[in-house]
Amino acid sequence: MTDAPAPATDGPLVARTPEELRRALDCRGVVGLVPTMGALHAGHRTLMRLARAKADTVVVSVFVNPLQFGPHEDLDRYPRDLPADVRVCAEEGVDVVFAPEAATMYPGEQMITVDAGAMGERLEGASRPGHFTGVLTVVAKLFLLVRPDLAVFGEKDAQQIALVRRMVTDLNLPVDIIGAPTLRDTDGLASSSRNVYLDEDQRASALALSRALRAGADAAGDGADAVRAAARAVLDRAATAVPPVEPDYLALVDPATFAEAPSDHRGAAVLAVAARVGTTRLIDNVSVTLEQ
Repeated sequence: MTDAPAPATDGPLVARTPEELRRALDCRGVVGLVPTMGALHAGHRTLMRLARAKADTVVVSVFVNPLQFGPHEDLDRYPRDLPADVRVCAEEGVDVVFAPEAATMYPGEQMITVDAGAMGERLEGASRPGHFTGVLTVVAKLFLLVRPDLAVFGEKDAQQIALVRRMVTDLNLPVDIIGAPTLRDTDGLASSSRNVYLDEDQRASALALSRALRAGADAAGDGADAVRAAARAVLDRAATAVPPVEPDYLALVDPATFAEAPSDHRGAAVLAVAARVGTTRLIDNVSVTLEQ
């Protein structure tokens, strides 16, 4: 017989199995889910607060999903500290923390996955083949296990939330997807669990990502090509910094498809960037409205 969910001291119930999760969520009204890989920071807190404002019961999942990591990515070194994550959840009034083991989420070889399609092969998908298949597969599993009425995702991962919304639409999943605006530190760097890898000099160089996005957004009135040129100029200068910023991609895309926006694109677009500083890979984006 499975043990009952373990309550954290003065905090949420911590469920480690689907059976514990079901008991924890019995008769809990509107359920809001915040999917995370742990290493919770201020950005995650904004997601929890948004879920708390909209749901009777807030569930935070803490699971470092191996299916979305490539063979040479940072799965083994990804920061993990469940007790600290539970404390953050307690401070934010979370009701249940779902923290399964990998063997619980993937009890055998995962033969059936959620294909992210052409949209999942662009930008992050091109740089990290199979990444979004892993993301959508684990999100679908979490939706089936938690059965949330709503789920909150950060808009920093713009391509991810766009794909999750598309999955929900295409598969008729009864989950309302809510985007939370990107939280930035006081220096402008987007909050990320990977920021802890940056030393002081690397962090200073990494600020070029947000500067490039701001420069591009400021040029939105002059059209798509001007946006790309303004952002690229900032990244080109950052490539000669010490330590250098090594861009992976800079793209201005249609938010519905994440295909590159043509020169005559009008209306909403997403300016997205990914780059390495040292061994740390960072992503960021900003929404822009093209007027010319």
